[in-house]
Amino acid sequence: VVERSKGLGPCILLAHKTRNVAKNAQLREIIICNKLIKAYNMSLNFTQRQQNVLATASVVQPSLLQQVGMAGAAAVITVTFIHPIDVVKTRIQISSEYGALGMAGTTKKIMGAEGVAALWKGVNAAWLRESSYTSLRLGLYEPCKVAFGCTSPETTTFLKKFLAGSAAGALGSIAGNPFDVLKTKMMASEGAAASMTGTARELMAKQGIAGFYRGIDSNIARAMVLNGTKMACYDQAKGVVVSTTGLPKSSLIVQFLSAASAGFFMTCTVSPFDMIRTRLMNQPADAKIYNNAADCFLKIVKNEGPLTLWRGFIPIWSRFAPTTTIQLVIFEQLRGLMGMKAL
Repeated sequence: VVERSKGLGPCILLAHKTRNVAKNAQLREIIICNKLIKAYNMSLNFTQRQQNVLATASVVQPSLLQQVGMAGAAAVITVTFIHPIDVVKTRIQISSEYGALGMAGTTKKIMGAEGVAALWKGVNAAWLRESSYTSLRLGLYEPCKVAFGCTSPETTTFLKKFLAGSAAGALGSIAGNPFDVLKTKMMASEGAAASMTGTARELMAKQGIAGFYRGIDSNIARAMVLNGTKMACYDQAKGVVVSTTGLPKSSLIVQFLSAASAGFFMTCTVSPFDMIRTRLMNQPADAKIYNNAADCFLKIVKNEGPLTLWRGFIPIWSRFAPTTTIQLVIFEQLRGLMGMKAL
């Protein structure tokens, strides 16, 4: 027995060592596997964050063209219904006579003297303007938010939202200014409706290409304030409405209430810029009353008083409220159809 035990001793010791080595190897394998799983999960989360950085669904990554196209479609549909309010607002801004009549009186006078169709003067130019200007200022908002570092709730501040909206508005304004000039001149013309080609030909003959960019400085400033206020207030209001009501961001009620509140704040901040832009764009084709936006501002304040800058506040609000609401709701619904999350 002793001899046998002496002979088996090394075997037993070897078995113990082998078992310990196996246990250590198994432990190392488990550690390595855990590290690999952790690394995989980190890479998966990073990929998902990259895919969802534009608040889109992970199923389909929409292109920039799709976002701009959806914004343009929403804008063209909206302006078709809202254009008469814009015509009334423009008449009130350029004429103290219409300003004294008010919104209802101006509408009645236009319809009586020029017919109901006069309320849609310049709508073809408005379609082109919305296809260029609004499609960019709405469609570029989310990419601009990412450019300004809004990639998480912690880094998304109201100021960054405002800056993103302002940047998108400025880019859209540069593209849409020529159609904006044509639209303003056609809406302001009394009597027989002027054609868009005729208005463009006259402007080109008397002022050249520069005529189509008349008021570009005030228009960019207006667009930056308008779109910055609109998108930042809409984005911020959605958070308040969601936290108050408990409804999801995709809810029509949330979108409606948020857009309506954004429309009011837009009117407060944009009215002076809108007045200056309208005066600059509606100058006679063969004359120059104002040199630039600053000159226009000073002359209006000096000759007509500072409150003139807010002349037409009610029609502007009457236009902004439904325009903003319809535009953003349609845009959000189209995003949903494309598999994208709500803003």
